[in-house]
Amino acid sequence: MMFLNAQKPSLLKDPYVYKADSLMFDLEDAVAASAKDTARFSLYHALTTLDYRGAEKVVRINGLDTDLWEEDIRCVVACGADTIRIPKTESADMVKAVEEKVEAAEKEFGRPVGSTLLMAALESARGVMNCYEICKSSDRMIGVALSGGDYTKDLHTTITGTGVELMGARQHMVIAARAAGVQCFDTVWTNLDDMEGFKKDVRTIKMMGFDGKSIINPRQIDIVHEIFTPTRKEIIFAEKVIREIDDKKAKGIGVFTVDGKMIDIAFYDGAKRTIALAKASGVYKGDL
Repeated sequence: MMFLNAQKPSLLKDPYVYKADSLMFDLEDAVAASAKDTARFSLYHALTTLDYRGAEKVVRINGLDTDLWEEDIRCVVACGADTIRIPKTESADMVKAVEEKVEAAEKEFGRPVGSTLLMAALESARGVMNCYEICKSSDRMIGVALSGGDYTKDLHTTITGTGVELMGARQHMVIAARAAGVQCFDTVWTNLDDMEGFKKDVRTIKMMGFDGKSIINPRQIDIVHEIFTPTRKEIIFAEKVIREIDDKKAKGIGVFTVDGKMIDIAFYDGAKRTIALAKASGVYKGDL
């Protein structure tokens, strides 16, 4: 999920060439206070005239503590963006306030009601603590994302690069998102001179259960894709697990081994997800 400043036409015209899965057009912090209207104008015309080649189009609106967010929503809905990212989300009521304005805009601009999805950025201790309620606040909600900079400031600490200061929020958010049935996305890595540190960070959040990583530079895309794409070994093992469970279940056998590992029905969904990720990544052409 690559951040792009909606104020800059040079960033709006062809970011799909980098092959990010999701493009995050920012109307909030990246845009100068005097350029908010200009950014909306540029974003509207970009999203209504350019082909983004299948990349998801997400727009981060301005915060609900400003007088900008309602007009942001009208612009986002009118131009047909896929998802709105709500910044500084701290409660389910904030999501519901956005949802109400989104539905009104969909009716105003002739968009199908329910077609504009939502995700929430959690940037404070209060937001993280209320993560489950936020995840369950709307049928439009696709997921939550951690904003590490503001969160650590609220926690009275700083980003260290070790991940220690983010560990509690990360795990809490993944657990809450899974319990609510939505996705969970990690914060950005801002040190572009430390790509090894970035790789380690992405491996960590993948192991923790995150669905993806927010990024700020095209150089980071291939690393995220490489780490999140199932390996050939993982794909082969998943195929074996699916076939064996399907076969053994029909024979009334509940527990067995695959490649020396004890397997039961609990492994089935994980194996299916591995194959689904491999298909989405373009590395699997099978028919399981």
